Amino acid sequence: MERFQLARVKLSWTALLALAHFTYLLVGATIFQMLEREAESNNRNHFQLEKLNFLANYTCLDGPALEKFVQVILYAWEKGVNPSGNSTNPSNWDFSSSFFFAGTVVTTIGYGNLSPSTVSGQVFCMFYALCGIPLNLAFLKQMGKWLTIHLGQLEKGMVAVVPHKRAVEAATLVLFFITGSLLFLVMPPLLFSYVEGWTFGEGFYFAFITLSTIGFGDYVVGTDPDKEYISLYRSLAGVWIIFALAWLALILNTGARILENVVVLTHPGFKRQEEEEEATSSKLEVTSKI
Repeated sequence: MERFQLARVKLSWTALLALAHFTYLLVGATIFQMLEREAESNNRNHFQLEKLNFLANYTCLDGPALEKFVQVILYAWEKGVNPSGNSTNPSNWDFSSSFFFAGTVVTTIGYGNLSPSTVSGQVFCMFYALCGIPLNLAFLKQMGKWLTIHLGQLEKGMVAVVPHKRAVEAATLVLFFITGSLLFLVMPPLLFSYVEGWTFGEGFYFAFITLSTIGFGDYVVGTDPDKEYISLYRSLAGVWIIFALAWLALILNTGARILENVVVLTHPGFKRQEEEEEATSSKLEVTSKI
């Protein structure tokens, strides 16, 4: 009877998560539509008006010729070439930019503003990602272990001074979170804002979209043709991404572990269910080996 109840709880929990997930998507889609659709319509109308004004001022051009030129601009943008400026614009494939691109590949960020245009580059990119993504995941996992070890050592050192273990653990986590937030979520946006000419909100938005691996590509560092960047600027941004992802992964794992402990404390049945599933899985592994 108890197993039947646990199975029913598991099924209802899965259904509840599925319902919550798709409800969240529907709510998000509705809000995004409400917030962005009117702005898109205004931008489209403004662009069409500018085209008409351009044709009126330059009578030597006709509509089809202008549309063809617009297609040329769009093609250049899709290939990673900034249409503004001239041929002296910095290359998208110097070492610093290439290093930054390699980082966006293995971290699966994929901004979309730059991609290989040659067949050989596309083939290499596929194999590079095939090997690089697991390597990056293994690196992030190892970095998480390394940070966890040092976090444990910090806790032990603080316990030796303050005997209250629970309070020390909480204080250590808070200190780790605040320090990491300053290093990876506050200081980099300030730097990006200064170098790129963004507001702090735009810099923070870029940092969040990057570290969450969403990677829209609407804001990307080192792409303004009117600015002169130091040669290692984008490489340093790539290094920031790697270490910030390792910190963020540890924070998320810690949060998931805390949430799991809360669920176990409030619903002991889930803990027994997990233990039964692990025992069943172990028996199946032993049986398969035999």
